[in-house]
Amino acid sequence: MAIGGVLPDAPMFVFYFVEKVLRGSSEQYIWRQAYYQTHWQNFIDVFNSLPIIAFGFLIALWAESRIGILLFASMTLHVLGDLPLHHDDGHRHFFPFSNWRFESPISYWDPNHYGGLFTRVEILAVLISCFVLFRRYKSLKGRMALGVIGGLYGAYFVYAFTMWS
Repeated sequence: MAIGGVLPDAPMFVFYFVEKVLRGSSEQYIWRQAYYQTHWQNFIDVFNSLPIIAFGFLIALWAESRIGILLFASMTLHVLGDLPLHHDDGHRHFFPFSNWRFESPISYWDPNHYGGLFTRVEILAVLISCFVLFRRYKSLKGRMALGVIGGLYGAYFVYAFTMWS
């Protein structure tokens, strides 16, 4: 389920919107100070917490909610994929039971920790996935949804490369 795949990152969009748009903070302040403030870290880590996601999954199983099961399974896949790709900005994946953070030698964004390579790999994976899914989906609705997702992904990278390069 696509929502579960994006939900762990949703607090980051809220965080960035509040800091950039509502507070008018600079990029430097946002990523060097605001991001590390306790209240933001707690908010972000709740959505990346394996125990909280597991609890939601168990409730979905108990309720026999197929949508809930898919949502929490998708969130789990996102979090497990995120885990090895953060160097010094990782999440507390066992919050609230532990403040431990896995500090990977690899970063999905930091060029000092292979970020340039992983950004290229991610872009290539998304392009290949979009191509494969476009060929697989025959409905106009499915292809339009894929186009919207691809467009938003592309817009994100245009913004990121413009603001953070």
